[in-house]
Amino acid sequence: MISRRHLLPISLAISALTFIAPPVLADFGSKHDKHRVPKNARKGPRPPKQQPFDFSSIFNTVQILEAGAVEIHLGGHIDQATLEAMDPIEAYVHAFEEGDELFEMNYNALDGVGVNVGNGKRFTSFPRPDLRGPRAWANILPHRATGPNGDSCISCHNVPVADGGGGVNDNVIRMDPERKQKGFIERNSPHLFGMGAVQLVAEEMTTELHNLRDQAVDDSCASGDSATVEMVAKGVNFGEISVSCENVNYDNLAGIDTDLVVRPFEWKGLTGFVRAFVRGAAHQELGMQATELVGDADSDFDSVSNELSVGDITALAIYNAAQPRPVTKLELNSVIDTLNEEERETYGLPLSEADIASIQNGEEIFSSISCASCHSPEMEVSSPVFYEPSKHASYRDETYPAGNIAGLPTTSLQFNLLTDILDNPQELPSGQTLGQFEESENGGAIVRLYGDLKRHDMGRAMAEEFDEGNVGASVFLTENLWGVGSTPPYLHDGRATTMTEAILFHGGDAQSSKEQFVALSDADKADLLNFLDNLVLYLAPE
Repeated sequence: MISRRHLLPISLAISALTFIAPPVLADFGSKHDKHRVPKNARKGPRPPKQQPFDFSSIFNTVQILEAGAVEIHLGGHIDQATLEAMDPIEAYVHAFEEGDELFEMNYNALDGVGVNVGNGKRFTSFPRPDLRGPRAWANILPHRATGPNGDSCISCHNVPVADGGGGVNDNVIRMDPERKQKGFIERNSPHLFGMGAVQLVAEEMTTELHNLRDQAVDDSCASGDSATVEMVAKGVNFGEISVSCENVNYDNLAGIDTDLVVRPFEWKGLTGFVRAFVRGAAHQELGMQATELVGDADSDFDSVSNELSVGDITALAIYNAAQPRPVTKLELNSVIDTLNEEERETYGLPLSEADIASIQNGEEIFSSISCASCHSPEMEVSSPVFYEPSKHASYRDETYPAGNIAGLPTTSLQFNLLTDILDNPQELPSGQTLGQFEESENGGAIVRLYGDLKRHDMGRAMAEEFDEGNVGASVFLTENLWGVGSTPPYLHDGRATTMTEAILFHGGDAQSSKEQFVALSDADKADLLNFLDNLVLYLAPE
């Protein structure tokens, strides 16, 4: 198996920064630039216009002499029926291990990686809607918003360890996939730890909201009276709806779509479940088109079809969903004897009594200035079993985007957050491991995500050039803070190089908390930052 350990040093500045950005000239110059050559004074031939490259002209020769990465590392694509025929635990472990390989391998042309971005090039850091030829970027289906900008998943998810976040150099530049809004936005790659638990929290919140609505409608039909219902799930308030027997008015909802489905993935909360996230990223970032996305068509004109099988996407979904939970430095300090010298240095261990006191005081301050009102420290899921496909109708495909051509799975693979997480097996004093989730008193799982899975207006400073998802240009899903101490830069586009900057960029719904932070003493500010820096990602060496 390819090694997944890419430990990098972690640093976090804790001093507040005050700065004024100077005017910036665009990289391509200004019409007022005195060194600009007048258009009518340019000499020499025009540069050649970029043309689509027909890979089929060399495909056969390449295929004779080379092999795709999937063939080399796995011997071929994963068969969904084979997974479903296995013993449930065996199927889960096999899918996880194969998903690990798929996540880390560097795909090549014979796998179908990349797309035509002009003159034979396969990758681009910038969207290319200007390439409008019959086999060019603008005509690829589904319409692209970015890239492809890499040849492996791990190339953007490796800070400070495999499956972590991405540096600012890994930012993804996106355009409006509907081509209705002009401009470009950037996205920083988030870490992938605990994804399955996040989906389960979203599923149960959605069930609560649907039950509130449906019960209100039933009661209204029985009584003949209208009612206003507060929409609260797991302590998170999503506004209210007005209900009668014949109508539901959603005008006063907040932070969620009118279908009342909590979508916990992407910076705008646009994707509901891990499988959809995986196949979307494969298409956008890698140019790897899943069969369930486009059928057996060569929709990106690279002479390869069926680039990722249904089984491949299942394995990737299981692998991502079964990532271990983020941990804390306090937890790592309690199992310090299991850590090597490099790990201790990376996480600043051992912690002194003063360090521990600072983290604990910082946690109290975090709540006292209302950060926890959006970054909720923990939520509980009553059922800790993750299913792929999900048992919840809002979190699985009723049909694939390509239609029925691929065939839906007939059996769900599954794992338990409390017992089946494969990474980080070090046992804590409580008996729980660093990878597994803590069991609640009711037999569920405690998910310490420091988020609320709700969209919030973050103020004018955060507003973007166009409104992705049509939810508001300054509206973003609350970022889950577990792992934040390991994943600079911060915010949706990586603009904040330190935690202090990230806090000071907050506005809108978070304006009051920011002002309270500014009013803290320097010592209390430092303790709050130490608490946040304590929320880290850890992956045990194999």
